[in-house]
Amino acid sequence: MADQPRIYLDNAASTPLDPEVLDAMMPYLKGGYGNPSSIHHAGREARAAIEKARKQMAAFLGVSPSEIYFTSGGTEADNFALRMSVEGLGVKKIITSPVEHHAVLNTALDLARQGKVVLELLPLDKQGRPEWEGLLDRDYKETTLVSLMHANNELGTVLPLKKLAPGLKEKNVLFHSDMVQTIGHFDINLTDLEVGMASASAHKYHGPKGAGFLFVHSDIPVTPILTGGAQERNLRAGTENVPGIIGMAKALELAYRDMQVHRKHIEGLKDRLRTSIMKQYPEAIINGDDSDKALYTILSVTFPEMANQEMLLFQLDILGLDVSGGSACTSGSHKGSHVLEAIQINQDHPTIRFSFSKYNTEEEVDRTMGLLKEAVGSRQ
Repeated sequence: MADQPRIYLDNAASTPLDPEVLDAMMPYLKGGYGNPSSIHHAGREARAAIEKARKQMAAFLGVSPSEIYFTSGGTEADNFALRMSVEGLGVKKIITSPVEHHAVLNTALDLARQGKVVLELLPLDKQGRPEWEGLLDRDYKETTLVSLMHANNELGTVLPLKKLAPGLKEKNVLFHSDMVQTIGHFDINLTDLEVGMASASAHKYHGPKGAGFLFVHSDIPVTPILTGGAQERNLRAGTENVPGIIGMAKALELAYRDMQVHRKHIEGLKDRLRTSIMKQYPEAIINGDDSDKALYTILSVTFPEMANQEMLLFQLDILGLDVSGGSACTSGSHKGSHVLEAIQINQDHPTIRFSFSKYNTEEEVDRTMGLLKEAVGSRQ
């Protein structure tokens, strides 16, 4: 096994940088060093590159360039949406779910602890999907923000935004969706979806780390969270990450160009691994939505109880397989997954999240099964 290349199946945490993305970034890493806020030639070149990237991304997402605000990633975009809604738009209540990414959940909890909002967490169905239907039947007497992720980053369960977002808009409820796991993987038109705000991160679809954006519909007045300079139309201070923005736009272009081909490939890999796991470990449980409506890049499996199960991820790492037990954002914590806890998965049993990209192969899936057998043993 030592001579075999490592297998990377943790793409929900971060994806490899596409070589074409690196090529697009290189001129701005090696040469185009001007500050986009400067009025001289180098600054103007950098500014032009940023605005070209913004325009390109907006076209793919079906929005106006003025509705795209560049951030350092998904966490900042989520914070931007929630804190701006409370501090600038007068939101008094936040409705979200217990399976949101911590960038949303912890931000909402923080705002509630400060007494700035009332926080409501929606119940979940068995697949970990928030029970959203009742939101459309309510009368909202206070300014409310609903923040629900498009696809769960541990389970792959997808929320039907096309059914939810227009109904909330009709009731004058602000709606934000963390779309970090779906933008770049689904053909998404944000205007057609009628979401008010949406967060995304480049490194989830083969772009660079440290680059993301927040979409804010033009009907929503935007107030700054980071104050200082006049960047991002006075709404997000700080010198722009020019190479990161260029790379993010290029990665989105490539994602849309080849989306259907890559989706079919990844769906085949996921089905191949799922079938092999269930044949080898018939007592295993597939977590979340296991239908074709789920996010095709994620497969969460809870395995039967086994000896030394707390060491399973470390054993697989030693054998050359990169996977996670849940969100990478909690991997340094001694706490279990808040998502698995919320859907009442027995965390005394080991859970592995396998997440795929266009670079994975059938040969890697077959080798993964061999490594699982070596670490877990056979249950047939």
